[in-house]
Order: sequence, then structure tokens, then C-alpha cells
Amino acid sequence: MERHVWEHLGLRGADILLPKGCDLCKWAVVACDQFTSQPAYWRQAEEIVGDAPSALRLMLPEGELGAADVEGRIQRINAAMEDYLRREQFALHPDAMFYIERTQSDGLIRRGVLAAIDLERYDFTPGSGALIRATEGTVMERIPPRVHVRENAPLELPHVMLLIADGERRCIEPLTAERMEPLYDFKLMLGGGRLRGWRMTGEQQERFAAALSALIAPGVMGEKYGLPDAAPLLFAVGDGNHSLAAAKACYERQKRETADWQSLPSRYALAEIVNLHDRSLRFEAIHRVVFDVDPAHLLYSLHRFYPECHEGEGTGHLFSYAWARKTGVMTVPRPAMQLSVGTLQTFLDDYTSRYGGRVDYIHGAAATKELGRQPGNIGFCLDALEKDQLFKTVMADGVLPRKTFSMGRAEDKRYYLEARRIRS
Repeated sequence: MERHVWEHLGLRGADILLPKGCDLCKWAVVACDQFTSQPAYWRQAEEIVGDAPSALRLMLPEGELGAADVEGRIQRINAAMEDYLRREQFALHPDAMFYIERTQSDGLIRRGVLAAIDLERYDFTPGSGALIRATEGTVMERIPPRVHVRENAPLELPHVMLLIADGERRCIEPLTAERMEPLYDFKLMLGGGRLRGWRMTGEQQERFAAALSALIAPGVMGEKYGLPDAAPLLFAVGDGNHSLAAAKACYERQKRETADWQSLPSRYALAEIVNLHDRSLRFEAIHRVVFDVDPAHLLYSLHRFYPECHEGEGTGHLFSYAWARKTGVMTVPRPAMQLSVGTLQTFLDDYTSRYGGRVDYIHGAAATKELGRQPGNIGFCLDALEKDQLFKTVMADGVLPRKTFSMGRAEDKRYYLEARRIRS
């Protein structure tokens, strides 16, 4: 495929590194932004890995970003990356794209393609017309800590997932029946299911590119969504928005420091591309737990913030809550926001700015209720976004409220396996 075609798509093959000579079950660990309020999960991961080579040594769980020794942790991560490179812990697959099948915790198979995206074609600014866009509001204060982890790292390990809106299933799904070089097949730790991967041939990459191009052919998206003037959206960030924003920030910093910015390895970022219409893909709500507050005062303030808000189910935006031994449902009639998550988040942002407290974003209603019942906490559960709304909403309105949805359970997120050099 000619180079300009890949540039048109903001996509290319990558020099992908795979670990070798080690137990992949111990190497692969779940994305850093999972189980942030459940340190027991990460202790279990430590026990499983032990002294074995592992991606656990190359990442920092986000729940530990505020730890007192975080500077030392980041330095040790970078040193471990250098050590693994020096010991030739990786096998190189040049200019590659991988076809991936992930057996989820529910037994369904999610199909994807791992490739490098061009950060010149990505923008997380609300209302951007970029080919690769964030789907939800970016929490700006969450970018610097991630930049700090990445800025001096010689490697990236991807957990970003990008969505394409391929209702006809012509891009990824045909790869299922094709022959490719097998790369790995193993069980993931701690209920993560199974992971299988193959290297795509050059011809398969070309057919993939042609199918992607058809999604953004002139007039196609305007007709599909009834938005003739909207800029085409090929890749919508489904998972890892803040990590991708951090990659963009690191690249832009390096870009300002060199005239030869087009050849910077940091211009690109590894990501897995998944079809929004993959039958395994289910949107899950991301719930909220507010820590270090008086729950009774918070609920009182909610009534004052939305004067028509009332206890019990009604017409409008609904969200359930749990604190101590109390549970209930709140209804906000005639909401100004499109989604209930926006209604709740607007209030929580106002409340914590006035009275303090900390909001965390939790996957799973059971975990939310458990955390919400602890002293000084309150948990809120929300309904899931209908995935058919995603592309049209982003194209029409910009981004969704931050942390609007999650693609499946925490155990089903990307596990760190592959790597790529991001510094020469």
C-alpha cells in the first residue's frame, strides 16, 4: 500500500516488540488505570509475578501516582525498561500489524488490530475535527502525572483501544478466516480470559486499509449520521484517553525541540483498533464514589443544586446511591444535560470544589456500593450509554462528559503485552 494511503488514515505498521523466553501469563498485566481503589488486586498481581520478567515492572498503577516514593518508582520503571532491552528480553517484529483475539471473562471473543496511529491526526480538544478524537472530556490535571511516567521512558506499552464504526463488519472481522503467522496464545492472570495474536501479511494490511478508507469516503458519514457538514471521524478513543493525551503532550514537547520532528518515534503510539459493532463489545457504565465527605450533606446539597431533584424514580435523569446502610434513587427532572452522567458530574464537580472530597471512577456496581458504604464515602451508580449514540454524539456535540462509559469489565481491559521504542 502506498505511503500516502496510510497517512490519509493516520495509521501505519510499527516495529512491535514481544517478550521472549518468559512466562507470558506472568508477563501480561492489566492496564494501569484499572482497580485504582482496590490495592488488593495489585498485591495479588505482585504475588503471581514474583521475580519473573513482567510488564508489572514497566508500568505504574494509577492508584499509586500519589505515593510518596512515586519519583523513585518511575526511575525504577525506566531502569527496568533499559535492563530488559539490554538483556534482549524482546523479539522485534518490524513494520508489523497484529490481529488479536481476546477471549473475555464472559467467554465472548473480541477482535482487534494492533497498529501505530499518527498523533498528528489525533486531538482531544472538545469539538475537534481530527480524524482520531477523544470521546469524552479530558481531565487536564490527570495528564501531567502520565506525562511524567512517559517522558523519559524508552518504551511504551499500549492499553489504548480505538473504535471504528463498521456496521457491515468489513474491516476486522474478515481476518478471522485468514491464515497468518501465529505469535502467542495464553491465559491471562486474575480472570482476564485468554489472548491470541497473529502477524498480518502485507496483503492483509492493504485490504484492512482499503476497508478503513471506505468508512470515511466522501459523503459516507454525513449520510450515515445525518450530519453533512461534520468532519469525518475514523477512530474514536474507547479506552486510554488520558494515556493517549499524555503521549500527544510528550510528542509535542519533543517536536518543539527538533527540526526533524517527522521522524520522531514519539510521533506515533501503539493502539488496538476494535469495531464498535463487535458482538462482544458491551458498554458499561462508569460509576462514581465520592471519598472523604459527609454523605448526608452531599445529598442535601444535591437537592439545593437541582431544586426539582427528588427521592425515588421519576421522569428525567436517574442515579442510585449507597452510603453506610442507606440506599436510594435520585431523579433530576427536566435536565439540561443530554446524559445522566453529565447531570451528576456537573454537581459533583461543583460540590468538591466547594467542600472538598475526592471522586473516583469505578467499574462495577458491586464495587461501587461496597466502597460507597465505607465511612465518609458515598457511591453513585449510573446507566450505561447506548453505543449506537457514540459516533453521532461526538461528531455533533464534541465530547461526552468525562468517564461516561467503559467497554466491558475491568478484567477485560487491554493487558500490557506488546511494546515499542519511543526514544531513539
